[in-house]
Order: sequence, then C-alpha cells, then structure tokens
Amino acid sequence: MRRTVWAVSLVAWMLTGCAITITTPTPRDSTPQFVTATLPVTKTPFSEGTPTATATQTLSVTAPPNCKDIAVLVQDVTIPDGTNLAYDLKFIKTWQFRNTGTCPWIGYSIAFVSGDRMEAPDSVPIPDAAPKSNVNVSVNLVSPARDGLYTGFFELRNAAGKVLPIGIEKTFWVKITVGHVTLPTLQPPTGIVPTTSGTLTTPRGPKSCTYTTSASYPGEIAQLINEARASAGLPKLAANGPLAAAAQAHSIDMACFSLLSHTGTNGSTIQQRIAAAGYGATFSEEMIYGGYGAYPQTAFDWWMNEPAHRAVIMDTRVRDIGVGFAFVEDSAHGDYYTVDVGSQ
Repeated sequence: MRRTVWAVSLVAWMLTGCAITITTPTPRDSTPQFVTATLPVTKTPFSEGTPTATATQTLSVTAPPNCKDIAVLVQDVTIPDGTNLAYDLKFIKTWQFRNTGTCPWIGYSIAFVSGDRMEAPDSVPIPDAAPKSNVNVSVNLVSPARDGLYTGFFELRNAAGKVLPIGIEKTFWVKITVGHVTLPTLQPPTGIVPTTSGTLTTPRGPKSCTYTTSASYPGEIAQLINEARASAGLPKLAANGPLAAAAQAHSIDMACFSLLSHTGTNGSTIQQRIAAAGYGATFSEEMIYGGYGAYPQTAFDWWMNEPAHRAVIMDTRVRDIGVGFAFVEDSAHGDYYTVDVGSQ
C-alpha cells in the first residue's frame, strides 16, 4: 500500500547531504573526490565504554530569532556500518554530529523511528551543543539473538520534538550483522522483464528480498532531465547501458536494505559501481531520492528545486545517463531512485 510521499535525498557538503559524487578528470587521482552525507567512517576499535561528547557543557544562551536547525553527521565514532557482533551483546552506538545551524542545541534528543529496535529506548537526550560545535550522540543497544543483518533508524529532534534535517536527510542509522552473516556483494541486476508502460515487475532480488522495478520510470526521469537541459540550451544526455546497470543495482541495494546513501551496503562508491559495470568515466555524478509514492515527476521536481541537484542536471561536463528504480513495500522509504551521469 502506497503511503504519503516521504522524500529524502542527499545533497552536497555543507549543505551537506551530498547528492553528488565526482570522479576527477584525466589524469585520474587514486583518491576519489566526492562528498557525502556521512564522512568516511573512523576505524575506532569497538568499546563498550561510554563515549565522551565533544560538547557537554550546559548552555545558558537564548536562541536568536528565526534561527536555523541544521545538523551534519560527521562520522560513526563506534560500530561502523556492517560491524559483526555476537548474539545478545550490549553495545553503545555513537555518532558525531556538527551543529551547522544557528540555533543552540538545548534539550535536544535522538529518537528511534523504524527498523530493528535492538532494545533502543524511544528517545535519548543528547549533550547541549553551541552552533558550529561538534557533539557525540550515543544510544545503548543489544544485538539480536539470531543471525542476520539489522538496521535501526533514528531521528535528531529539537526540544519541541521537531525533526532536524541532517543535510536534507531525516534519519540516520546503526547497521550491524550478527553471527554468520556478511554484507552481500551485489552485481548489476539480471532478469528484469520489460512490461507495459507504468507497470511493475518482480524479478528475484538479492538474498530473499522481493523488490519491484518499473519499465517506464527510468525513461521518464531521463526524459524530464533532458527536457530541462534542452530548455537551457544544453545537449541531451545519451542513454548508457553500463550507467543504467550501475544505477539499477544501487536502487535495488538501497531498497532491499532500507538505505539512502551513495555508499552501497558492500562499501562501494559510485566510481566503483560504474567501473564494475563497464563504464570508464573521466567524470561522474550521482543523485538519489527516496519516498513512498514518489513518482518520477516528484523526484525530478525535488532535484530541480535544490541547487546542488539542479547543478548536476545542468552540468555541461556530462554526456551520458543511466537511471535506476526499485520499490520494496516494507522498506524505510518505499521508492528508491538513482541517477548516474558521466563522461568517458
């Protein structure tokens, strides 16, 4: 059953959700140049000790009129995504956020909203944080008693209970494996059966995931993008098979694991995914979008109304495009779109 549109995507640093992932022009640098909603995970060893926040003072300041509440997820301090834990293990997940807005964080909290609870409380208070300061945010959890991949989603909320955007995302997560389970290495999808316009098919997905894909949505997205470029006097982008395969695989990956991220569940980047699909890029960018009931026009309108995404659509450096779409009914966001563009 489709629900009210719930839109999330990633935009560029600072703002910082980052909708763009960019490879360097020739000569290529061995270090990918990209920005992301979550900076590279630190390799801090797992510890059950209580993390120390970087901003623990009690603030006695008054929020300025019309101040802005914005957060950036800087890094995972403990338990990087995919950490394998023993059964029934008590652990502490800690994220580091930066208050990039102008409101002081006083009486703020994080709240569990969906996914695997892992005995998380409904909400946890966080240390006060002044604008432009960092703060560590922690929650006590317990790993499940059976093998599996588990993901719990949380929101950052102000004293009035309003959700703070993280870039333009609304949730962040803890993702662990328990027992004899590892994150899958996904390949470009096979077995997608074309159907009539607007209908969905149900090919077999990774593991036991049942997802649907659209025969028309990717083409509709590409057409909307090309119409916008033509209106601006820019050349249309050519449909590219390898880019489409990479985009489709990433949409399936996100849908099957309730994830909105430019990083795949196997740790892959856009550069690695399009290279594995056979696209030799000198330059590439990626946009993603998620939300129940999100039709192509919905995703396109959101991208066009956000400066960083609009810049991707209007980028004069790209020549090719590939679009992916996948839907999983009981996932966090329902519909998942990926747009990969690039030049060879």
